[in-house]
Amino acid sequence: MTLLHIMAATLLAGAASVLAAAVLSLTVLSGVVHRLVSLSAGLLLGMAVLHLLPEAIESGADLHALSATLLAGLVGFFLLEKLAIFRHSHHYEGDGHGHSHGHDSDEAGPQGMLILVGDGIHNFADGIIIAAAFLADIRLGWMTAFAAAAHEIPQEIGDFIVLRNAGYSRARALVYNLLSGLAAVLGGLVGYLMLGQRDAILPYVLMFAAASFVYIALADLVPDLHRQSRAHRNESGLQLTLMLVGIALVALITGGMHAH
Repeated sequence: MTLLHIMAATLLAGAASVLAAAVLSLTVLSGVVHRLVSLSAGLLLGMAVLHLLPEAIESGADLHALSATLLAGLVGFFLLEKLAIFRHSHHYEGDGHGHSHGHDSDEAGPQGMLILVGDGIHNFADGIIIAAAFLADIRLGWMTAFAAAAHEIPQEIGDFIVLRNAGYSRARALVYNLLSGLAAVLGGLVGYLMLGQRDAILPYVLMFAAASFVYIALADLVPDLHRQSRAHRNESGLQLTLMLVGIALVALITGGMHAH
């Protein structure tokens, strides 16, 4: 049953988020995209701080080793982003970021496939993270998948429109993004097989997952929101509200999980 949950959840976080992004990208306004970014920042921070970190700490694993894992994860994601492997895109023509006309066409030229390869690697890692969360607790697994999907939708909208602006047909852009998204399912299967019999590793994978969520939220999403609030002064209050809504949703849905 756990494996079935993992497969369903990774489909949600991978393929379903790509399909939702493709539909939204045809009609969505830039403000809607960035409201999703605000909400997903709250979800990611809530999951990391309220549940992934406590779950890892309560396992009884060595606290110093867990802290070192968290630090290594944060530094590692920084290095991956520098190598353009851990890349996130919420940008497209007319989104208010002030980049030059044709920005997305240039970006998706020779680097279009690199974007998709990077997304595939990231989705594969998400699948392992989701599997680890399910092996710790079913509710934790579903909330982790939900938080990952909420973050993936704005990212996939950006990627879909970048590819469309570069001349890809809707069908071709959708197929490439779907293949990238399905890497999450493969990651979930690998995570289940790799971690299912190795309980000692699980707390460290959860701590690494927390590092991933914190890094995405603070190094990627929050700076993007700051740029938006500078362009639209009245957005700050709404951004904060949506972040708090995301955190509250995590606390409400998984309330009592760490009462033991």
